[in-house]
Amino acid sequence: MAKANGTIRFKATLLRPANPKGAAWRFLVLPASASAKLPTRSMVTVDGTLEAQAFQATLEPDGHGSHWLKVDKALREAAGVDVGDGVALEIAPVQVEPEPRVPADLRKALAANPEAKATWSDITPVARRDWIAWIVSGKQAETRGKRIGTACDKLASGMRRACCFDRSGMYSRGNMGAPEAAE
Repeated sequence: MAKANGTIRFKATLLRPANPKGAAWRFLVLPASASAKLPTRSMVTVDGTLEAQAFQATLEPDGHGSHWLKVDKALREAAGVDVGDGVALEIAPVQVEPEPRVPADLRKALAANPEAKATWSDITPVARRDWIAWIVSGKQAETRGKRIGTACDKLASGMRRACCFDRSGMYSRGNMGAPEAAE
C-alpha cells in the first residue's frame, strides 16, 4: 500500500459525460483501491500522468467514498485516448494545495466586505476551496446568491470553515458526485 504522499498507480476507463451533450472533456472514476490511498475522501489536488502525459488536477469526491477526474480535451488528445479506452495513471497528492479559482460573483462580494475579505485572505487554500464548493453546489441562482451572502457574513464574523459541509459528498443529497456517463 502506498503512503499518502506516495505514487498511486492504477488503470481506469475513460467515460463521456451524459451532460452537457457534446462536451469536449471526458472523465474517469478512480478504482476504490486507488482512492483509498489518498489522504482524504474530499477534494484533493494531485500531480500525475495519464498515459505518460503530465497533469495537475483536483480530484472530486464521487459521493461513494472514491474520486473522479475530469480529463480536458488537451490532455486527452496529448495522451491519444478517448471514450472506452482503459488508461494508465500515476498520481500523488501535491505537497501544497494550489489557490482555487474564485468565481467573479464571490470575488465581488468579498471586495465589498472588508471584514469577510480579511478572514478570506487569512484562511488556507483548502478552506477557501470548501467555501467555493459549498457556494457553487447550490443549483439555483437564488440559492447561490444567498450562500454568497451567508459566506460573507460568516467570514466577517471570523468563521474560517464552511460549517457542516460534507466534503466527501457521501452524506449530502446528490449535490456531489461523478457525472453520469453517456451510453
